[in-house]
Amino acid sequence: MTTSTASTESSLNRIARAATLVMALFVVSRVLGLVREMVIGAQFGAGAELDAYLAAFRLPDLLFTLVAGGALASAFIPTFSERLALDRTAAAWDLAAKVANLLTISLTVMAVLAAIFALPLVETIIAPGFTPEQQALTASLMRGMLVSTVIFGLSGLVMGILNSFQHFLLPALAPVFYNLAIILAAMFLAPSMGVQALVIGVVVGSLLHLLVQIPGLIHFHAKWSPSLTLDDAGVREVLRLMGPRVLGLAVVQINFMVNVFLASSLIPGSISALNYAWLVMLLPQGIFAQAIATAAFPTFSHQAARGERDALRQTMGGILALLLFLTIPAAILIIALRVPLASLLFERGAFNAEDTHMTAYALGFYGIGLVGHAVVEIMARGFYALKDTITPVTVGVAAMGLNVALSLLLIGRLSFGGLALANSLATLTEMAVLLWLLRSKLGGWEEARVGRSLLRTIGAALIMLAVMLTMASFGSGWPLAVQAVVFSFIAIAVYAAAAWLLKSPEIRALPRLVRRG
Repeated sequence: MTTSTASTESSLNRIARAATLVMALFVVSRVLGLVREMVIGAQFGAGAELDAYLAAFRLPDLLFTLVAGGALASAFIPTFSERLALDRTAAAWDLAAKVANLLTISLTVMAVLAAIFALPLVETIIAPGFTPEQQALTASLMRGMLVSTVIFGLSGLVMGILNSFQHFLLPALAPVFYNLAIILAAMFLAPSMGVQALVIGVVVGSLLHLLVQIPGLIHFHAKWSPSLTLDDAGVREVLRLMGPRVLGLAVVQINFMVNVFLASSLIPGSISALNYAWLVMLLPQGIFAQAIATAAFPTFSHQAARGERDALRQTMGGILALLLFLTIPAAILIIALRVPLASLLFERGAFNAEDTHMTAYALGFYGIGLVGHAVVEIMARGFYALKDTITPVTVGVAAMGLNVALSLLLIGRLSFGGLALANSLATLTEMAVLLWLLRSKLGGWEEARVGRSLLRTIGAALIMLAVMLTMASFGSGWPLAVQAVVFSFIAIAVYAAAAWLLKSPEIRALPRLVRRG
C-alpha cells in the first residue's frame, strides 16, 4: 500500500467515524425539525399567519448567513485549521478572538438597523403582496427574531472552531436543542400567544444552540481577548476569503426573498407549502450531505494545507461516490411518495388535505434537485479547502440568476411549483459546472471510480423504482400514512439488496464504516 493510499484510507476512516456520529445526530435534529413543523402545522396550518412568520425569517436569516453563516465557516475553518496543522495553537486562538469580536459588533449594528426599518422593508421588498395587517405582523415578528441573529452568529463561529479540532458532538447537538425550544413554544405558548410564541422559541433556541457548545471551548482551552483590529494577517485572510462567499450567499438569500416576493401574490398558503416541502427535501440532504460535508471539511482543509493533492483527490472521490449512493434513491423516494409523505408528516390539526396536496405538489419539484443540493455541498467545500472561494461563488451567482429567470418563466405555468422546479434545475446546473471546474483545478476526483460506482447505484435505484411502481398498483387504496411507511421500508430494503447483488462498493463498506464509527 502506497503512502498516499494509506493516508487516504486513514482520512476516509476518520471522516467515516465523524460522519457516523454527525449523521446520527443530524437524524435526531432533522426528525425534531420535522416534529417542529408538524407541531407548527397543527397549530397554524398553511395560512396567512404562518406565511407572515416565514417571511419574517428572511431578513434575519440573510444577515446571519452573510456575516456569520456559511460565508464565515468557509473562510474561517481553513484559516484556523491551517494554524492548527502547523502547530500554531496560540495564533489560532488569537485569530478566533478577533473574529468573534468583529462578528458580534457587526451583527449587532446590522440587527438594530434592520429592526428600525423593519416595516418599510416588509412593505417594499420582502412581502409587498401581503395585506397591511400581515405586513405589520411580519415586521413585529422580524424585530423579535433579529435578537437570535446575533446569538447564532457567535454560535456559528464556535461550531467552526470545534469542527476544526475534529470535535463534532456538541456542534451536532446544538440544533437539537434549538428545535426542542421551538417545539415546546409551539405546544405550550402558541395556544395563548399565537404566532408570537414561535419568536420566543427561536430566541431561546438560539441561546441554547450557543450554550451547549461552551463546554467544548473549555475542553480545548479556548483563550479570548478583547482585541478588535483589522490590522492582522489572519483576520485579513478570513475577510479576503469571505468576500466572494458573502456575494454568493447574498444572491442565494436574495433568491429566497424573490420566492417570498413572488409567492406572496399567489393563493394563501403558497409560502407555507414551499417551506414544508423544502424542509422534507432537506431531511435526506441534511442527514447525508451536510453530515458528510461537515465531517469532511476539516480533513479537506488539513490535506490542502499540507499540499496532499493526491490524498485530497482520492478522499473527494470516495465521498462523492458514497453521497450519490445515498441521495439518488432518496430523491426517487421523495418524488414517488410525495403525497403519502406530506400526509404522514403534517396532516393533522389545522393542516388539512388541501395543505397536504399543496405541499406534495412543491415537494415533487424539489425532489428533482436533491442530488444537486447534496453534491454542491461537497464540491463547494473542496474549493474552500483550497482557499478558492471565488470559483464556487461565481458559479453560484450564475446559478441563482438562472433560478430567478426560471422562476419568472415557470410561475405562470406551475404557480408556486414553478418556484420549486426552478430551484432544482438551477442547482443541478450548478452541480455539473462545479464538478467540471473542480476536476480541472484539482486534477480530477477519481472519475473512473465514481463512474463505476454510479452505474451500480443507478441500476439498484431502477430496480427499487420498478418495485415501487408495482406496489403502487395494488396499494393505492391504502391510507396515505400507511403507504408512506410500508412503501418506504420495502423500497429501502429492495435498494439495499439490489446494491449488494450488483456488488456496490458503498453497500459493502457501510457496515465496516459504521462499526468503526
